[in-house]
Amino acid sequence: MNGFKFLVGLCLGILLILVPMKTQSSDGLSAVRTLAVQLDGRQKPLDTVAVETVSKVYGATTYRYKDAETHAILQEDALHTYLNLWLDIRHWTEEPIILVNYRRLKDAAGLTTEREHFTFQELSANGKLADMIQHAHQPERDDKLLSRKEQDALIVENRINILGATMDHQTLPIVPHPTEINGQWFGLNGDQTLYSQEEIELLRDRFAMIQHTLLSNHDIHFSTIDSMFSELKRSLRDLSPAVYPSDRTLKREVFFNRFHPFTKAWELYALAFGATLIGLWIKPWNLYWTGIGLCTVGVGVQAYGFILRMAIGTRPPVTNMYESVVWVGFGIAAIALLFELINRSRYYLLVASPLAIMCLVLADSLPTVLDPSISPLAPSLQDNLWLSIHVPAVVLSYACFALALGLGHVALGNYLFTPNATHRVKTLSQLNYRVLQVGISLLTIGAILGGFWANFSWGRFWGWDPKETWALIALLCYLVPLYSRLVRWIGDFGLNVASVIAFNAVLMAWYGVNFIIGGLHSYGFGTGGPGLLLIGIVGLDLVFVFITAARHYGWSMADILTTSKNG
Repeated sequence: MNGFKFLVGLCLGILLILVPMKTQSSDGLSAVRTLAVQLDGRQKPLDTVAVETVSKVYGATTYRYKDAETHAILQEDALHTYLNLWLDIRHWTEEPIILVNYRRLKDAAGLTTEREHFTFQELSANGKLADMIQHAHQPERDDKLLSRKEQDALIVENRINILGATMDHQTLPIVPHPTEINGQWFGLNGDQTLYSQEEIELLRDRFAMIQHTLLSNHDIHFSTIDSMFSELKRSLRDLSPAVYPSDRTLKREVFFNRFHPFTKAWELYALAFGATLIGLWIKPWNLYWTGIGLCTVGVGVQAYGFILRMAIGTRPPVTNMYESVVWVGFGIAAIALLFELINRSRYYLLVASPLAIMCLVLADSLPTVLDPSISPLAPSLQDNLWLSIHVPAVVLSYACFALALGLGHVALGNYLFTPNATHRVKTLSQLNYRVLQVGISLLTIGAILGGFWANFSWGRFWGWDPKETWALIALLCYLVPLYSRLVRWIGDFGLNVASVIAFNAVLMAWYGVNFIIGGLHSYGFGTGGPGLLLIGIVGLDLVFVFITAARHYGWSMADILTTSKNG
């Protein structure tokens, strides 16, 4: 019976993936989507350029706008928005498409704080914003010395520049280099010495015909001119067949963009969580193995997404904050599934599913903070052997500690609300202890491998870089309570408290180095992270731990005040 329920979960999960793919009809824009462009150090399809551009400028991949005639709120996907921009179909300088979401910057620039999007004209003509940008660009200013307001002003400047460059359709580098695979591509108005005048004029004529067709008939759909894009693409490929990417390579990336494997994964984890929860609450409906099946498909889909991303980027997908967050979500689900199959405890799946969902939803919903773009590697990351073993080991240790964080919260919740459930608390503590052991093993291995890589790249094993320092602090924060439990200095309660509090060291090593401190390891260093929100959550969590400890040890308010006065 359990095997049948597991197969039901597997089949249901597979159907939930395949049915939308089957029913999703082609939009007739194959040639448009697979038009090759060289941007940000690599060749990519126009579909990817559209997604990345609209995300960076607007803050989301779906653009919402008000129709000028009907005043209805309409929406269009990233590709249609980008094509309208690139081909100059609408008056884009007058549409509120540029994201400005930092309230203090809006106050300083005299912008309406209730709005999040502004027009190109509004921002370009804003003298206060221009002054802040100019001040931030002064030669003596260091990036680390800039205020949050100045950093966000530079981000807005970058969005303005991206929008302006997109509207300058002649500069988009779609013309391949004639001989060199990694040679510089150029736009239709670029270097004309590499090809004959006739070849360049043919490309310009084809592009002008596409633009004229769209401008002369605003109601025409882009799919009706896909054949014209196909001719343009064929002409570009004929210029340099050895350099122009193959259709298979371009279509693979377009499929990845439209398949959304990480979104599908968290949806399956949510169903697995629901099935497991129903099985606990409604005993006749034992859907535990169905939840296991759904979680298995979710892990498989996420793994497939990583394989696609690795094939596109030709590297392990663990080199920036976005990829690390998605990888931690994967690690939480995969490690919990493995422990669940070994222990059959149900708690691993119940705790892991919400944590994995949270990681993947954050990665999906914060493109301006967690940039999902597939970018070339930094020079010190070029050695893929070290990258393939050091970084995944460290990030998987974060996944173990996140799982321990969840188990610790469930255990402390039982201490607070059901103090008599001693058997359940004991079970949760044992499960937590095993996960912490795996996490410490992975972090220790990752730190040692990191030392060898540092010696290979920088000529030294250890340099007290912020990332190295905080990784050591995190390791000690978990080693001390585990050793204390081994020698019986602390019990199950102390271990669960430690698994919650010690995760703050992981947050500093993971989030703090990238968004606050910087250093040699902060390849995704930037601004825009939800710092105040995170501080608030950590503060509330510590209050929860304190209240639980007070309940567990029988502290009264009088005892606390007396201790405070004596201290």
